[in-house]
Amino acid sequence: MRTIAFGYSTLCNLKCGHCVAKGEIPETATMDLGRARELIHEMAAAGVRGISFTAGEPLIFFNEIKALVRLCHDLNIYTRIVTNSFWASSPERASTVVKELKQNGLNQLRLSCSRWHQQGVDQQNLVHAAQGCKKNRMDYFVSFVTDFSKADDLLEDFLRANKLRFFPEPLILSGRAQAFDHGPIHTDFQANCCAMNPYITPELDMYACCDAGSNFTETRVFFLGNLAHTGVDALFEKNEQNPLFNLIRTVGISSLALFSGIRSRDIITYRKCDLCRQLLNTPATLEILEQAAGNPENRWTR
Repeated sequence: MRTIAFGYSTLCNLKCGHCVAKGEIPETATMDLGRARELIHEMAAAGVRGISFTAGEPLIFFNEIKALVRLCHDLNIYTRIVTNSFWASSPERASTVVKELKQNGLNQLRLSCSRWHQQGVDQQNLVHAAQGCKKNRMDYFVSFVTDFSKADDLLEDFLRANKLRFFPEPLILSGRAQAFDHGPIHTDFQANCCAMNPYITPELDMYACCDAGSNFTETRVFFLGNLAHTGVDALFEKNEQNPLFNLIRTVGISSLALFSGIRSRDIITYRKCDLCRQLLNTPATLEILEQAAGNPENRWTR
């Protein structure tokens, strides 16, 4: 099933220190609503069956996003909104917002949460938003972005105490978080597969990876093209037929790292996205891996 993260606007009410947004100067862009409608029609025709509205804070543009959600509903496309819950300042306000989104066909809310988010949004907003979802029978979950340090214990305790459904989301050390400590970790030797959900920017650039794909500035390996010049179906096919991307999805980054010459004992000290950047944002290594991925004689599995 084809799915995509849809960046309607990079405008956000927060400036979180961990955000994968590039740079310290808020460079914002917003898609034209009419063009967004056209794109969603094109995506439906191309077989897209899931859209996650993300980028900056989507619900700053409440009426526009609501209209796009309604269009998706009419086209039988599953929808999710990723939000920092700034709008859930009270139980009543939260319920009103969720009810209206539900009435327009929204399927799920993903409530972003982290010690960086909560510097700008009261953590009680998460409770209000979750309660509003339960009241209106809206599916939801809390995306708990964490570096797995003790600094996050209090916030995790808060989520547990309020019986919120949450899932830990590993911090990506990219964008503003690039300056954070990249100290080594030690994990089990794992495949490090990645689903690589595609992402579209407000400027209509499409990337094969939604998390930090635009930050691979040395190689731009995940850039697929611009939808002003190339059709939706063509860019999805480009993504789906890329041998290297398919290895990332099915075999994992660790096998690619082994092939490139990184020692096993070093591979287990990398976070998944850091290891990916180490490999694919280095032009010489990328060239080797692209050639190897397209060679049917290479065996990547046991």
